[in-house]
Amino acid sequence: MFNTKLPTQSELPTSRQLLRSTVIAVGVAAALLVTVVMPSEYAIDPTGVGRLLGLTQMGEMKEILAEEAAADAAVQQAAAPVVQAPAPAQLATQEQVAAAPVAEQAAEPQPALKSDEVTVTLKPGEASEIKLEMLNKATVSYEWTTNGVPVNHDTHGEPYNGPKGYYHSYSKATQVKGEKGELTAIFDGTHGWFWRNRSNSDVTITLKTRGEYLSVKRVI
Repeated sequence: MFNTKLPTQSELPTSRQLLRSTVIAVGVAAALLVTVVMPSEYAIDPTGVGRLLGLTQMGEMKEILAEEAAADAAVQQAAAPVVQAPAPAQLATQEQVAAAPVAEQAAEPQPALKSDEVTVTLKPGEASEIKLEMLNKATVSYEWTTNGVPVNHDTHGEPYNGPKGYYHSYSKATQVKGEKGELTAIFDGTHGWFWRNRSNSDVTITLKTRGEYLSVKRVI
């Protein structure tokens, strides 16, 4: 068994030394908070050190990913107005007449070709969505362009009576200035484009459509 010698009063730290150590610890913690934690977690860099170390870019990327995830969730949960597909015409009751010719059932009418041009302007951080009401297998040719400012976009569709939150994505991209192509609906429902302006400038988007759709509307 060993006896431990207790420190003398002169060997113990004084109150001044303890206060000094506490102030130094608080200062180091505050410096780490401002130069490391805030830039890397929240993209807040008041000193500029975080950007030099590459931490501010990490925080900005986290903010962008979080905002994109929230925007996608909002798009999926947005309840599009339910528009019932045209009901098939009820067949009139016919009297059975001997030797009477059987009337042929009329073919279902196809949507007439439509063409529209829609323009929207988004401020920094704003989003917009334009939808077409289309029947299954209907086809639309489209082209949208910006005024030179790139945007993020998602081309997708929701069925009229599909599960809550379900949508089908046809294409998506980030930081693009336009897209041109042909969209063929895979179900009866609303199909269209979602854009978000991630730049620091206003952006004007012009959408041109032509094809087999019932109507066009701006949802957001």
